[in-house]
Amino acid sequence: MHLDDPLELHLRLTPKQKERLLNAGLKTARDILWRFPARYESFHEPKAIRDLAAGDRAVITGHVVSAKITKTFRTKIALAETVIDDGTGKIRAIWFNQPYIAKTLKPEIEYSFAGRVGEGKRGLFLANPKYRAPGSFVEETEQKTLTPVYPESRGVTSEWLAYAAGKLLEKFSGLPAGEAGAFDDPIPHDILARYKLPSLKTALHAIHKAPDARIALAARKRFAFEEIFLIQLDRQKIKMARSRSHATPVRIAPDAFKPFLSSLPFALTNAQKAAIKAVLTDISRPLPMARLLEGDVGSGKTIVAAIAAYACAKSGHQIAYMAPTEILARQHYQDFCAHFAPYRIPVGLITSSECRRFPSKAFPTKDTHTSRAQFLKWAASGEIPIIIGTHALIQDSMKFRKLALAVIDEQHRFGVAQRARLAEGSPRRTHLASATALGIPHLLSMTATPIPRTLALTLYGDLELTLIDEMPAGRKKIITTVVPPALRARAYEQMRSEIKKGRQAYIICPRIEENSASTRVGRDGSDSEMVLEMKSVKAEHKKLSRDVFPEFNVEMLHGKMLPKEKERVMRDFRAGKIHVLIATSVIEVGVNVPNATLILIEGADRFGLAQLHQLRGRVLRGTHQPYCFVFTDSTTARTLTRLQALVEAKNGFELAEYDLKFRGAGELSGSGQWGISDAGMEALKNIKMVEAARAEARALLERDPELGRHPRLKSFAARFENLHFE
Repeated sequence: MHLDDPLELHLRLTPKQKERLLNAGLKTARDILWRFPARYESFHEPKAIRDLAAGDRAVITGHVVSAKITKTFRTKIALAETVIDDGTGKIRAIWFNQPYIAKTLKPEIEYSFAGRVGEGKRGLFLANPKYRAPGSFVEETEQKTLTPVYPESRGVTSEWLAYAAGKLLEKFSGLPAGEAGAFDDPIPHDILARYKLPSLKTALHAIHKAPDARIALAARKRFAFEEIFLIQLDRQKIKMARSRSHATPVRIAPDAFKPFLSSLPFALTNAQKAAIKAVLTDISRPLPMARLLEGDVGSGKTIVAAIAAYACAKSGHQIAYMAPTEILARQHYQDFCAHFAPYRIPVGLITSSECRRFPSKAFPTKDTHTSRAQFLKWAASGEIPIIIGTHALIQDSMKFRKLALAVIDEQHRFGVAQRARLAEGSPRRTHLASATALGIPHLLSMTATPIPRTLALTLYGDLELTLIDEMPAGRKKIITTVVPPALRARAYEQMRSEIKKGRQAYIICPRIEENSASTRVGRDGSDSEMVLEMKSVKAEHKKLSRDVFPEFNVEMLHGKMLPKEKERVMRDFRAGKIHVLIATSVIEVGVNVPNATLILIEGADRFGLAQLHQLRGRVLRGTHQPYCFVFTDSTTARTLTRLQALVEAKNGFELAEYDLKFRGAGELSGSGQWGISDAGMEALKNIKMVEAARAEARALLERDPELGRHPRLKSFAARFENLHFE
């Protein structure tokens, strides 16, 4: 018996249940036991309906005075809708995809209902509330415990998850310590004792069967610490391995930079100068640099990389610059060609669709397409010192003769293993180790995505951090406005006015294709709501080019277009031939068109704050006044408060801290957005916990570098090798 056994060995499952559990990512006993409740409900302190307010989590007790089954207008999703009366008022309760509830609830029985209070056009309502009749669920002695509410999936209810967790706890708790399948604790006992954390077995029981909020919180704290500690172990292990490695020093006389710096059409900020000094100091040493350069959108990180590339090329070494998209890779290629043309330093571009070289051997002022085989030969011989590309840079066929510096743009788009594949120095070695005799390359990672300090210390614990917190002179603050549906026409008119002044505009849509209305259910199973039809690139392009902006050239850009077509659109947009570009978030990363001064974001409530900030940054590239219109159909106080933070935040880092502070467990979308569970994300709100986990991980590795005396811990930490956020 083992925690990684298939679920059907421990629970009776029908074929349909197995299919639904598999779709929800629940395959083993471990998957169930580590799927923690998003919150807990208590049915002991009901609230009067007359005192409810939108956004409350509340329990009410009353009779069902009416019940019916209806369907949504477009998608025909079945709804159970009831009206509840507690003597002080009435409120609707709605359940999505559970029509049977309308027939289950009896008017003669008084029920307790627990859930979130929402607000719609018809007033307040309870969304997917849990309910129970007195004495119908549990014995009196058990009614004093909290009721766990788990993140639900289609066909996998919170109630079933609670039942399954209880059964599995009962089975595995009886196994003696050390026996296969037992709850062996990965965290050393002395660390648990130092921070007064419960053991694994105690914490699992407490989190699934919490008698009170205090005990549930202690259990969550333990799992939060465990996850951050395991991530830190992996990151500190990488860092220590790099510190034992060798890199080729890249040294160049300070005077050698003067011609390059004087050719720049702008003055460097003090923050850029400090970052350049840190990078050049690092790469001049025989120890491999591992540095993360954080800077807000438009703060000038790329020029820091360009100066480091100049140093490497002048010293006879190579640089590999990896970007997450072909659009961004081509943009950097064009910028680097312009920077290095006066110095006749060759620059190459390699993506999945093309290879280019500048300058062309036949035409010294132009670039040229080349065959992949020829390009790979030039890279392997060292004939192209600066090579920019996408994931094509880390294919097995790609070899470097004298790679001294690896730059990774938009760091968060790549996992740890991908970083390691481009820049050696972790225990996870690749073909690049044998591709160069110079030692491992120096690594410079860059990101414009605002990252809370605790998250940076955790995910990027193997890197030194440098912050560019100063914007270039002449940049104006983006005027951001949240636009309600009634003022849409006014926003279009301002866009028209800007374009007539010679400017350009972006319109961002959440989808490529049209879709019908759908239902969105919150991760904790309680926040169901109707999602109105989302704006799509294709539909908006058709409507706006025909009905709203017929006098302008309106084009679209999205991920399903062929690379050549995307390049044509971006080339025409940069040249000013396109007035309005309608796109998905494909333009989120790094696209640089200084003449674009206005961006309109549709369905803003469907983007994260960090992503909205990145999108908004597309119009922070020039010296003209930029504008951002944020469109939303949602009128909830929660959505509007969140978007107001986007309006008021002074910079992206302030916005990131806000997002971390005000988003609760079950709402952080950890496994999807960041690669960290919701429990781990809760830990990131506590800088002391993160620093403690970091210190403990470092101390343990100093005593046991390979974790040979901690095999259980070693196997757990390995799960976080490829952790990244999207």
